[in-house]
Amino acid sequence: MSDLTNLSLAEAAKGLEKKEFSSLEITKAHIEQIEKLDDGLNCYITRTPEIALKQAAESDKRRASGKAGYLEGCPIGIKDLFCTDGVQTTAASKILEGFKPQYESTVTAKLFADGAVMLGKLNLDEFAMGSSNTTSAYGNVISPWKRNDGSNADLTPGGSSGGSAAAVSARLCLAATGTDTGGSIRQPAAFCGIAGIKPTYGRVSRWGVVAFASSLDQAGSFGRNLEDAAMLLKSMSGFDPKDSTCADKPVPDFAAALKQSPKGLKVGIPKEYRVEGMPKEIEDIWQKGIDWLKAEGAEIVDVSLPHTKYGLPVYYIIAPAECSSNLARYDGVRYGLRVDGKDLNETYEKTRAAGFGDEVKRRIMVGSYVLSAGYYDAYYIKAQKVRRLILNDFLEAYKQCDVILAPSTPSAAFAIGENEDDPIKMYLNDVFTVTVNLAGLPGLSVPAGINEQGLPLGLQLIGRPWDEETIIRAGGAIERAANFTAIPSLLKAKKAA
Repeated sequence: MSDLTNLSLAEAAKGLEKKEFSSLEITKAHIEQIEKLDDGLNCYITRTPEIALKQAAESDKRRASGKAGYLEGCPIGIKDLFCTDGVQTTAASKILEGFKPQYESTVTAKLFADGAVMLGKLNLDEFAMGSSNTTSAYGNVISPWKRNDGSNADLTPGGSSGGSAAAVSARLCLAATGTDTGGSIRQPAAFCGIAGIKPTYGRVSRWGVVAFASSLDQAGSFGRNLEDAAMLLKSMSGFDPKDSTCADKPVPDFAAALKQSPKGLKVGIPKEYRVEGMPKEIEDIWQKGIDWLKAEGAEIVDVSLPHTKYGLPVYYIIAPAECSSNLARYDGVRYGLRVDGKDLNETYEKTRAAGFGDEVKRRIMVGSYVLSAGYYDAYYIKAQKVRRLILNDFLEAYKQCDVILAPSTPSAAFAIGENEDDPIKMYLNDVFTVTVNLAGLPGLSVPAGINEQGLPLGLQLIGRPWDEETIIRAGGAIERAANFTAIPSLLKAKKAA
């Protein structure tokens, strides 16, 4: 039965359709895999085997009566930022421990309506703030990959959606939801050797997703490959009147774009992404991506994104500002943790001091500062103006090209604790990804190779607004050329045993 965990989402959907196995069988196989491996990885904050088995049994009944949905019977993982009716939703923070929403997020409601089965809630950086999944109040996630240098150091799976990426990579679910505020889908996907798609802002409803920075947050998908990520994204997408930022646009069959050749596409290479001190392995994999697309008939053009250098400073003004506003609701009065004080103010102070971790406190303080009287114009308003210039750069570039190719990350996965003494060094992990969120564009990461230490490297494709299909089309060509078949060290060790 464990072979069932090696299936891709697309393969599992086909197998279920042909009745080669039941939803109960593939769900049980994944529950067993979680029991065997997750204690060492910490991907799940809350495991929901009883719910999964119940949903799987209901799914098998629906299929038997000829009422199968798009993802009927497929077991997936849900990032613990999506509210799930009656199931603890923590955002990986102590301040929300024990919080059980009495409603379903739009994304999970859509997935369940399509027949998906929930294995549990996946770990993340607290309130999605981080690039290494080490800020979670429930302990950090450990990547299923290891360096081949004999060091045996535990590696980060990336963040904030590290639990989602590690779980898909380690075969603890067929696919998983994620959110991306500054690279939180694309960076973990690259670090874990899987595919991740961040759609255009407004493609997927944010209703019922715990907010970090509302103008940047966008839900997206992880899959073993691009087809899987595209399938999950299709189920998640669509208009939602409950979210005023959600666009009323038809949802394409994203996976169908994989069948199209990239021939004739103009692929932009931004000169500003050739940053100083970029490791040779990142430069080399980027060049390979260029060569692969050229060999498939794409035209390579140089483009300029001159305001790229302001991306990180602008992001680290706007995101903390929005976070300080969004997180004001966690006060110990309405839900979650409460630490009593002698009066209301002391209750607020004690609750927030005990409930929030260091990184969240740091961002709340930075955000409160840039929004304060006397600094609002100097920082926040100025950052919003530069944000517009960053979007204009992309729109100008798309007059010359159809899609932009860049590295997903400035390095392969690093060891846990390696960069943590320096918050700025941690923030630089998002150097290639934050501008995409500031501009609200679609982006994806696809596994493109392995470095000398045996770790995955990803390539990123960035598209025009609402044009996920073109980045998936170009990503499919890279996926075919790269022929990435490497499996995590943990699974290799398990096979050998």
